Amino acid sequence: MADRVSRTATHAPAVIAALVAFGSVQAQVAPTFVDVAQILAERCVVCHQGEAAPLGLRLDSYANAMKGSQKGPVIKPGEAQASELLRRVRGESLPRMPLTGPPWLSEAQIALIERWVNAGAAEGAPAAAKTPPVGEKRPGDPVTYADVAPILVGRCAKCHTETGLMGAAPEGYLLNGYRNTISAADRVRVVPGNPGASELLRRIRGESRPRMPFDGPPYLSTREIAQVEKWIADGARDENGHPAPIPAGARVRFRGAQEVRGVVQPDGSISVTRSRRR
Repeated sequence: MADRVSRTATHAPAVIAALVAFGSVQAQVAPTFVDVAQILAERCVVCHQGEAAPLGLRLDSYANAMKGSQKGPVIKPGEAQASELLRRVRGESLPRMPLTGPPWLSEAQIALIERWVNAGAAEGAPAAAKTPPVGEKRPGDPVTYADVAPILVGRCAKCHTETGLMGAAPEGYLLNGYRNTISAADRVRVVPGNPGASELLRRIRGESRPRMPFDGPPYLSTREIAQVEKWIADGARDENGHPAPIPAGARVRFRGAQEVRGVVQPDGSISVTRSRRR
């Protein structure tokens, strides 16, 4: 009995050390794309998907993420510091990503992506991340911000954000979120229910100058413009389908062959206060 106790006591440190080592190995299991895909799906895929993805960079699958953009790979396995994906989410390269920030990715999310890249950026077991729905609307369904966000964020927010390609957002107008898009802080660009009086739509059509997006052509497609128009006509609804309030008393301004200024009325119509040929 004494011998068994002695042997158990002798081997106890070795057993404990083995368990600690096993736990350490388990904790250090390298993450794979499966582990980071949900972060990308929730914060990045809204823009980086489909044919309109900025610079062709699609982050909706492992193959597309590793393919990179028109400028080359954004992920360099084993070299997180040299990977443009990490530099953008950290804000070391501008504009910082995602363009819908702040809030930006959390430190824990950035650390996970960094560990994945430094460990070799492995794909892991195939598992599809949940991506935002992009399908066509059924006839009669109202268009919501969720339907136009990929268009506005993907084509416009690269400049119209706090730290965009042109520095501060032109004219202070931000397009990196619903509240900013419908804001009437200085003047209103979206008049719910009145597409023709909405400067946002007039700019992307080229009816007001300069035409947007500023880096066009190509400008938005006919389908994309129609989607934005229907969104405004349906009340500029948020992601949950709630229509925006009419910004009664807010100022509007259009600049084309004529400069027109006016004030939004409670019914969404415009009372013109000034009109002059430019």
